[in-house]
Amino acid sequence: MPIYEYECTACQHQLEALQKLSDAPLTECPACQQATLTKKISAAGFRLTGGGWYETDFKSGNKKNLAGDAASGSAPSAGESKAPSPAAAPSAAPTSKD
Repeated sequence: MPIYEYECTACQHQLEALQKLSDAPLTECPACQQATLTKKISAAGFRLTGGGWYETDFKSGNKKNLAGDAASGSAPSAGESKAPSPAAAPSAAPTSKD
């Protein structure tokens, strides 16, 4: 869900609101109770919750860019495997038809 920023044109009170995309914009200011709240244009903010995120999404330090490490030719760390190149792949054994 996106986080929207609002500002009251009457009292200049600013707030952030976590809303669904389908929710109507807020209009009443919680500080002065007037219907002068306007949505500000700002960078989109959202929360990533629930399951299904990649294990590298929230890594820190040198573990953050595992794809960049593979491109530089470093050895894979424990738990990772490198796919064999086509030249290193064993040739297919002939199959017999009985």
